[in-house]
Amino acid sequence: MVLRVFTGLASRFRNVYFRVLGVRMNGYAWLRGVEIPRNYSDIQLGKVSLDRGVVLLSSGEASDQPRILIEDGVYINRHTFLDASEHIRVKSGAMIGPFCYITDHDHAMSPDGVDSGGGLVGKPTVIGAKAWLGAHVTVLKGVAIGDGALIGAGSVVTKDVPGDCVAVGNPARVIKQLD
Repeated sequence: MVLRVFTGLASRFRNVYFRVLGVRMNGYAWLRGVEIPRNYSDIQLGKVSLDRGVVLLSSGEASDQPRILIEDGVYINRHTFLDASEHIRVKSGAMIGPFCYITDHDHAMSPDGVDSGGGLVGKPTVIGAKAWLGAHVTVLKGVAIGDGALIGAGSVVTKDVPGDCVAVGNPARVIKQLD
């Protein structure tokens, strides 16, 4: 009981702390040891649950629009990393397993595969409403995962996944349509 009270108070403190720093919050967010290293105003959270070790990183200059938008009812499990330079949106009711990596950019490369020093190349990434990502899933730039889609553990999502289907593998491929 004492542990639950302490954990709840710590979460409330984090809500106040991140609001003061500039994170846009629409209601109460359950925050357990979340890290937001910079560009606080680039983050917008609904009524969400973010577990220990979740990192929300916005790269580049601060923006007047949210680069990371996490809508109501989303649960993000331990040690998941959202890395945005353009825009990452996680729609309502999505569940993201532990140790996932979601990004909206990569580095500019020359034709011979060497980093050209051209900075980041970004394209918005979207996780659909009520989608579910298993543990250790990687979602790369420009991907849209449809509403109600299930992504199997360890998958690397390089292309769009339609809604209400199951996708697995590296690269992730649709293996089943859900009813």
